[in-house]
Amino acid sequence: MEEFVGQLWHRLVTRHSQSEYLDAQVKLSEVAHQLAPYYRAMGGAPGKLIEGTPARRINTRRRLRDQLAGTQKRFPLSWQDERSLRLPKSIACFPSQELNETLYYWLTAMAAHQPVIRHWFLDNQQVCQQILQRYPGLKLVYAQLVESVIDLRDQWYRFDGAELEREQAIRSALLNPGSVANLPRAPREPLPVPLWLYPEPLHAVAIAADEVLDDKSESNSAGPQDLKQAERKTATRIDDCRETDGLMVFQLASLLSWTEQVAVDRCQDEDTDDDGSKAVEDIDVISLARQRRAGAAKVKFDLDLPAAENDELPLGEGIRLPEWDYRKSKLIENYCLLQPFLADQTVPAQVPNALKNSARCLRNRFSMLRPQRQWQWRQPVGDELDLSAYIDSLTQPEQKVEGQDLFKSRAAVGRELSCLLLADLSMSTDVALTEQQRVIDVIRDTLLLFAEALSGSGDRFAIYGFSSVKNKQVRYHLLKNFAEAYSDQTRGRILAIKPGFYTRMGAAIRQSTAILKIQKTQQRLLLIVSDGKPNDIDHYEGRYGVEDTRQAILEAKQQGLLPFCVTVDDKAGDYLPYLFGAQGYAMVSDVQRLPQLLPKLYLNLTGAIS
Repeated sequence: MEEFVGQLWHRLVTRHSQSEYLDAQVKLSEVAHQLAPYYRAMGGAPGKLIEGTPARRINTRRRLRDQLAGTQKRFPLSWQDERSLRLPKSIACFPSQELNETLYYWLTAMAAHQPVIRHWFLDNQQVCQQILQRYPGLKLVYAQLVESVIDLRDQWYRFDGAELEREQAIRSALLNPGSVANLPRAPREPLPVPLWLYPEPLHAVAIAADEVLDDKSESNSAGPQDLKQAERKTATRIDDCRETDGLMVFQLASLLSWTEQVAVDRCQDEDTDDDGSKAVEDIDVISLARQRRAGAAKVKFDLDLPAAENDELPLGEGIRLPEWDYRKSKLIENYCLLQPFLADQTVPAQVPNALKNSARCLRNRFSMLRPQRQWQWRQPVGDELDLSAYIDSLTQPEQKVEGQDLFKSRAAVGRELSCLLLADLSMSTDVALTEQQRVIDVIRDTLLLFAEALSGSGDRFAIYGFSSVKNKQVRYHLLKNFAEAYSDQTRGRILAIKPGFYTRMGAAIRQSTAILKIQKTQQRLLLIVSDGKPNDIDHYEGRYGVEDTRQAILEAKQQGLLPFCVTVDDKAGDYLPYLFGAQGYAMVSDVQRLPQLLPKLYLNLTGAIS
């Protein structure tokens, strides 16, 4: 009964304290794919992501009903850092859904023109003034937003004293940006302004600086992620060193203890993922210890890499490669160590029975591309006399017979084409599609059918796979190189691939470029198969990974290569156009169709460039 009454009271109080129009709510997930190109078109950084922002605690005046309901303590404030633009996960400030959506676009335009907010009151006025001067067509939209915001603030509570003076200054700044130079002081923080951007949280600055300076900092574990959570939490590093560590400040005899065994079922203690994800949702700032490492995470990291006797054969001592740091706008030389591997313990294999029909059809179809022997006319030496050239030499006596090309020969004329297929073998490929099939199984079938098809065409091709563990080991798996013929041994290597670790794509692309650029063919295609964006367990995620990958792709294009990406990531439209260009990638919505689609895509690409 008490619980029932409590639920009724909670519903009653929260309903009266509700200040949002949920019927007109617009979610960030619904407009994010439109905001990304809009942000870039307005001058924003191309590699920056758009993500949800966690609610931030604001010490502002609250109404009595809000205090009873415990609401209006936190507000989703818009801000950005070097990595991403953080916008509210949903907006329901106004009764009009169109106006709520317009607010997303206005905040995006603000962020594109003002990457860093240092002085909240002055910077927002300045950027509003710049946008309205540069885009006069937005004046009407801005006026509607300001009018709605002022109406919203009128409904909040009555301001008085110093708060009234400050509120009047904020409204004047909204109505006429750039007209107010000073913000009057008041006891509490001002009511949030939905139209303005806010500075980056100090906690986020602290954690970013700490990760750059401290190479030994641990990253989040690579466990399952909650896909429903579209926001990123702020964090701060703390020194987990206590002056009392090691001191016993109580008598051990005073501890109470059990004298009998108590049967307690603690099986749920092993499942920390659900509890941790729930805790993350409730915590505003996540504190990470500098000194004390999580034991389980450290053990997992140590066990990630297989023992030397169980690992593939390393080829050489590794290759030092550079990495692009967009924050410094420079290549950091010898930053990554790429280690080539060869699966020397695999056994030769035939095409699996399930793929034999598809492989035979592809070989027959691609065999039509094999070089055909054709006559080469007017050759200095050859198989037969070129009668046409001989007659011309007789009918044109003024020309010298010496040095004329009077023969013809038959020669195979093939396509001047080389292709390197680079496959993403990260741990994300271990995701199950059905009870019997994983993503890695589809990639395995794709590589095998692709190799069967190109073995029929006679085109020069190589196949490599990659994954990574930080910059210290980018694992580069040799499945087939350009020098060896396609055989049962090669087929056995392809069938033996398995999920690896993470996706440091820039280093893998640079090594593939180095291999492909020395091929003496007229056209060189770098074909990349991936299931997600570049990432690793250090700072190589988000914008950093995207910018390094983009730089590696630009380097490949400068070498005369044609990079093209095929992905099964349904969110790839947010970053692949920036990486490969509008015509440089293809998205496969049905993962299981990838083995049949990749050879067809190869035909289209090689037909266009040959």
